Amino acid sequence: MKRNKNLPLTETTFYILLALLEPAHGYLIMQKVEDLSNGEVRLAAGTLYGAIENLIKLSFIKPVPSDDKRRKVYQITEKGREILILDLERIKHMTRITEKSLNN
Repeated sequence: MKRNKNLPLTETTFYILLALLEPAHGYLIMQKVEDLSNGEVRLAAGTLYGAIENLIKLSFIKPVPSDDKRRKVYQITEKGREILILDLERIKHMTRITEKSLNN
């Protein structure tokens, strides 16, 4: 099987995609990423918005309509969901072979 050129995802990208399984605006994304990572990943606004711009270009996320005109809201796309699943499978594989190797 040919490896996807977008893998592996960076830790930041992985958490942003995970956070956007439900629509969220920038500040909420930063909070969700910090919560999901148990405080290990903290995003500065500049880092987040650079990542958002890149993820939109890759069609992994998209802006969605919002009642709040002051905030832009984003959500993961089907393509983004697929890449998140592929990276999860990659991580699971690495975990399985590492556990197997360490337990020998």
